[in-house]
Amino acid sequence: MNSLILAFILIPIIEIYLFIKIGSQIGAFNTISLIFITAIIGIIYARYEGINTLRSGFSQVIKNELPAYEIISGAAIAFAALLLIIPGFATDLMGFLLILPFTRKLIFGKISKNFKKQKDQKKNFIEGEFEDIEEDNER
Repeated sequence: MNSLILAFILIPIIEIYLFIKIGSQIGAFNTISLIFITAIIGIIYARYEGINTLRSGFSQVIKNELPAYEIISGAAIAFAALLLIIPGFATDLMGFLLILPFTRKLIFGKISKNFKKQKDQKKNFIEGEFEDIEEDNER
């Protein structure tokens, strides 16, 4: 929860800082134009990647396989499109990293590796059988 609050505070601060720095270098009009251009290009590319993910998901379903990667990838593309719509350079960078297929695979690989480590560590359990005994029937 604390990291979410920290993100809500830090992301706008980073975006404002980048607006000021980049705007002082290339000018206000060019900065605003760059924000709109990255949003438009990002949305168009997100649509393209979303359609490719849907096609891949349908081909997995036709093969009677679970399209798990495609489902996660589709959610990531939707989140990346949201990041690209939000004005800012840092959010655009994160959005483009999530939209590109090879960086998405790298990110998912890293997350799944951490998830598998946690899952393997939680397998410390003892198997056994039990029988429920009712005291009223025995007495």
